[in-house]
Amino acid sequence: MRLVLATRNAHKVRELAALLQGHELEPLPDDVTMPPEDGETFADNALIKARAAAAATGRPAIADDSGIEAEALGGAPGVRSARYAGENATDEENLAKLLAEAPAGSPVAYVCVIAYVDPATGREEIVSGRCTGVLADAPRGSGGFGYDPVFIPDDYDDGRTMAELSPEEKDRISHRGRAAAALRELLERLAA
Repeated sequence: MRLVLATRNAHKVRELAALLQGHELEPLPDDVTMPPEDGETFADNALIKARAAAAATGRPAIADDSGIEAEALGGAPGVRSARYAGENATDEENLAKLLAEAPAGSPVAYVCVIAYVDPATGREEIVSGRCTGVLADAPRGSGGFGYDPVFIPDDYDDGRTMAELSPEEKDRISHRGRAAAALRELLERLAA
């Protein structure tokens, strides 16, 4: 299936293209303006973006919203993960703020919600994925992006962060990998 991916984030385009092999993903056209992500939940934000991309292009669109939830912070940063240290914060600034506020070894979870919107049928679907782990005491690794250097997943028992895993290892267990697997199943059912 050919889908518009409602993002211009090169990391997400590469990652989702690999996770959704067999489907053609095209990034959001440059002339499409996206509305603000002001939803209260990951699902709200994913739907906001998918609806806007589908309406602007007239084609089926997908959008994800994802972030990290720290148990010690009552689920924060959550939907504010990309802007945790401020509106234009870098990954490093967001990481520093999280490490300053949540203790090393405390439980964290990555959450990803993907919305699918087909403007021809009006169909809207939501799938999600979750990966649990603990917070590292300092950033480690050069792979991945976002909070990956401080996220030690429960799925492996060797203490590596997501940024220290190979792309294949990460894709097998990541929140985005799990949400993409659910999306693949959904798209197969829709095509049947």
